Amino acid sequence: MFSLSEENYIKAIFHLQKHPQSGVSTNALAEEMQTKASSVTDMIKKLSEKKLVIYKKYQGVYLSETGRETALKIIRKHRLWEVFLVEKLDFSWDEVHEVAEELEHIKSEKLILELDKFLNYPKRDPHGDPIPDAKGNFQVANKILLSDLSIGEKGTLVGVKDSSSEFLKYLDKNNIALGKSIEILDKEDFDGSMLLKIEDQTLRVSTMVTINIYIKV
Repeated sequence: MFSLSEENYIKAIFHLQKHPQSGVSTNALAEEMQTKASSVTDMIKKLSEKKLVIYKKYQGVYLSETGRETALKIIRKHRLWEVFLVEKLDFSWDEVHEVAEELEHIKSEKLILELDKFLNYPKRDPHGDPIPDAKGNFQVANKILLSDLSIGEKGTLVGVKDSSSEFLKYLDKNNIALGKSIEILDKEDFDGSMLLKIEDQTLRVSTMVTINIYIKV
């Protein structure tokens, strides 16, 4: 059994690792957790003693196989609860993250298995992120950032990089949602802002928006 704080660190390391072989620096983890580097060092020592992480000097911290399995279980719970909140309790997609942050620490494996079954085994959460199955397997989406597209290219909105309430409310306000088709009408060389055709509307968006939307082309 792991503490809430330990689980949060494990999940943060998972998200910060570009791939299983890449280490996460103490400073990057401190920034992610909004704490001091010394506190991160103390936690890394605890997680290492529990065989959840491996620390290599000058390379950073890696999740062990056990650590990765633990992270995927936490992420699975989080994303299943987000689906439940949106589909069954009529939460909007900008409301669910903080609530799911609390629910993801529930320990009952039977509850999560039944929740998955009750929701008919969803593959993606309300933000387009893949949901690991009971064995930790998940579908990797073939997606790129909207900012990487050029004038004339088209695609479908399949996810968001920023799942903050502020960003999701901005998308709702501008009628931008998962599954919508997007075409790049113009792109400014100066600041990377784009003029988009989103189904039947035309909208100019900033680089802050384009670097936080995932597109499948």
